[in-house]
Amino acid sequence: MEIKQIHHVAYRCNDAKETVEFYAKNLNMDFLLAISEDRVPSTKEPDPYMHLFLDAGMGNILAFFEVPNSPPMGKDPNTPDWVQHIAFRVEDEAALMEAKTQLEVNGIEVVGPTDHGIIKSIYFFDPNGHRLELTTITATQEMLQELHDIAPAMLEEWSKTKKVVTHASWLHEKEFKE
Repeated sequence: MEIKQIHHVAYRCNDAKETVEFYAKNLNMDFLLAISEDRVPSTKEPDPYMHLFLDAGMGNILAFFEVPNSPPMGKDPNTPDWVQHIAFRVEDEAALMEAKTQLEVNGIEVVGPTDHGIIKSIYFFDPNGHRLELTTITATQEMLQELHDIAPAMLEEWSKTKKVVTHASWLHEKEFKE
């Protein structure tokens, strides 16, 4: 099997129209299409839904489902808010800072920029409570190659000890000094 790309990633939303408007206004995503049925095509179970598709750039699609007959959306109470998120890449640091300014003008609370050594990122939430990240790559090819090379050893050590593996701690040295 050879995966060509992620076709789409789908999340649940509270309100389809509000979600489309948020992503169009704040992330400049085009609303590509909507699908709505009374039954789920794969399982055939009755469950009316609205399925939205947004253009996340370069052939990437972000999708949402509004499922009004299901219990209200919630978060996994055992997973910290910062863990599950969607990250979108922007062109450069100037674009990242411009996006931060625009989000704040739109009344959205933004965390960052955070320097991850190989990327710089800002973080905020959509109206459904999904954490979003805008990021730009700052790494050199050498840095990325080093991380690639040490990844198997890091995973093996973590799998045995479940303790922090410091092989790549240089990534956040600057961030933690501030």
